[in-house]
Amino acid sequence: MSASPTPEAVLRRLEWTVIRRLDGLLHGDYRTLFRGYGLDLADLREYQFNDDVRHIDWNVTARLQEPYVRTFNEEREVAAWFLLDLSPSVDFGSEKVKKRAVSSEFVTVLARILTRHGNRVGALFYGTEVDMLIPTRSGRKHVLHILHGMLNRPELPQSAATDLNELLRTAHDVVRRRSLVFVVSDFISRPGWAETLANLALRHEVIAVRLYDPLEMELPDLGLLVIQDSETGEQVFVDTHDKGFRKRFHELAEKREEELRTAFRRAGVDALELATDDDLVDAIMRFADLRKRRSQLATGGGLPQHIGAA
Repeated sequence: MSASPTPEAVLRRLEWTVIRRLDGLLHGDYRTLFRGYGLDLADLREYQFNDDVRHIDWNVTARLQEPYVRTFNEEREVAAWFLLDLSPSVDFGSEKVKKRAVSSEFVTVLARILTRHGNRVGALFYGTEVDMLIPTRSGRKHVLHILHGMLNRPELPQSAATDLNELLRTAHDVVRRRSLVFVVSDFISRPGWAETLANLALRHEVIAVRLYDPLEMELPDLGLLVIQDSETGEQVFVDTHDKGFRKRFHELAEKREEELRTAFRRAGVDALELATDDDLVDAIMRFADLRKRRSQLATGGGLPQHIGAA
């Protein structure tokens, strides 16, 4: 039996196979992806098409009879937190890859991209409760520290159902400064977490990274099977050859998908879907597109009506 790869070996592989590819694809867009949050007034200039109308200085505009906008120096440093759901259900995977492995690679790549550009990252770990906090720091060694924490956690035996509320409430108490927060989870949890997620999003910019396996969406025809709940250990004997059963399973999965999408939308958070059979580079590029669209929405909008009509 071969030994598990070390955190150093995993990070080195990701630097060569994923981050190196991303360097060519993103073309220096890291600044756009990870904007800072602190703003200092730098200057005033004439309004240009697609400027954010919220930055118009109405006093100067009234005096000069021309629209002027304020420009800002943005604080470059970003603090990012990874809220990591490592409960028993993330150890599921229908192929060779489990959701936990997908989570660890995604977190490692994003953390390394952030720290390479001088930003700080931290993490909260949840198993059956929040049991580890890694404060925000920068540097490659710190990324290895987070990765070590993820790789060296033993798989949990069956337990009570996951309660994401605890993870989100802890983050609300711990993360005081406005940050970029990644909630990395399969969101298989007791109900009630959506409101807590919305409260967290009032203070921080939150990205829900939803882990899933294709087998959780649709069952293939495999005949008689014993299905076990990875959280509680409860087992059910099913006949996947039954088309009616497979249809009901798919309908329930679709219903849960719609409930998740509604919860994310109401909480005001962006969501990135990350499957166990995903190409990680494609997933990161989807995240990049998500960030670009968010940035365009924030700075979009035309002239106010009374200016446009002039």
